[in-house]
Amino acid sequence: MRKLASIQKIKDIEPIEGADAIAKATVLGWQLVIRKDEFTIGDWCVYCEIDSILPDRPEFSSIRARSNRIKTIRLRGQISQGICLPISILPEGIAIEEDLDVTVVLGIEKYEPPIPANLAGVAKGNFPSFIPKTDETRVQVLQNILQRSAGTVCYVAEKLDGSSVTYFVKDGIFGVCSRNLELERDEENSMWQFAIENDLENKLLALNKNISLQGEIIGEGIQKNKYRLKGQTVYFFNVFDIDRYCYFSFGDVKSLLNALHLKLVPIVNEHYELDHDIDVLMNLSKLHSALNAETLAEGVVIRPLDEITDKYGMQGRLSFKVINPEFLIKYDE
Repeated sequence: MRKLASIQKIKDIEPIEGADAIAKATVLGWQLVIRKDEFTIGDWCVYCEIDSILPDRPEFSSIRARSNRIKTIRLRGQISQGICLPISILPEGIAIEEDLDVTVVLGIEKYEPPIPANLAGVAKGNFPSFIPKTDETRVQVLQNILQRSAGTVCYVAEKLDGSSVTYFVKDGIFGVCSRNLELERDEENSMWQFAIENDLENKLLALNKNISLQGEIIGEGIQKNKYRLKGQTVYFFNVFDIDRYCYFSFGDVKSLLNALHLKLVPIVNEHYELDHDIDVLMNLSKLHSALNAETLAEGVVIRPLDEITDKYGMQGRLSFKVINPEFLIKYDE
């Protein structure tokens, strides 16, 4: 689970050119603007990530005056992602422990964009427990894992801005899922429409194995259609073997999608030696989309060419996203 609010230390503080009242702080791998002299290097703080929704409580009133949702912003030329709050905001009795999750304690919730009617569908049930969800960890919280994994040969894929969709076959039953739910068959639902138009049920049944394909549905009526596409389509990024409970390697994903005549997400680099420097990785995210040169890419997802598990994080899989801050600012995400 993503820690929207956690106890952290201020790693660094730097001046912002031309700014007298504010400074740039570094917490984990995040950079944000703080009031000058509010913290010093090494201080404890409560760090709240972007997409946190602050509760309607007096202690948050000064922050909520602008918005109760924390977004990526730019102040005096400096990109700021998240906020730092004093430890005193915590209830009495909370032990000060680095990386302690205090999201629930503070009543903070995660912002979820509204689901368009053409994607919502009718719920058949919860997302299947036998398939991992598609949420990726953000690079800013992975410094230790990056240090251990530096040099790993990876591929870099563009992260598309749409809505997550999963198609699967298990024990002869075909299913369609949104990010959090399995959906009843509905020919008016865009995810089901794609499955029907592309004969996905028969294609997956013909593989004679329990398997799932995960991708991003994009186009008209989805996330403001930033790519200016006509109609809707799905670009796939994961193939998961349900029985073995493991992901296909990159080469096997490409081969299967090609055989099924399905689209792979745009690939930025097929042979990238992983760098442990978060700033270097952030620069990889600052690009324009392969689907429309006039549209900023949402960012990139980085994974090894051959699947690697990591028992210390990321749900056992070495895989993470690097979100383009310029995208977040331009599209008010």
